[in-house]
Amino acid sequence: MKKSLVVLVPVVAILVMGFKWVKLTSEGEKVRVLEASEVASCRKLGKTTVSVKAKLVFKRKEKKVKRDLEYQARNSAAADFEGGDTIVAMSAVTDGKQKFEVYKCVNP
Repeated sequence: MKKSLVVLVPVVAILVMGFKWVKLTSEGEKVRVLEASEVASCRKLGKTTVSVKAKLVFKRKEKKVKRDLEYQARNSAAADFEGGDTIVAMSAVTDGKQKFEVYKCVNP
């Protein structure tokens, strides 16, 4: 019984740690997600590359990985770019990574 617990506890800990999904900050909530065609009148501030675990013991659902990447990019735009209020995905999701451009669209 003790051997089973010794093996099971680390596995459960890894799974629980893996289920800590990205939370959108209050600042990140204000950042919009637009398409490249919608930011023509905005000022480009820079780029950000974000990543999350796409696979732990099992492969995470693509939709959830994409959502977490978007949340991270929105949080980054708000925290790392003064005036960053909009993000645009510039790449597809690959191995839990994605590139975004950050813009200031409100009073650029």
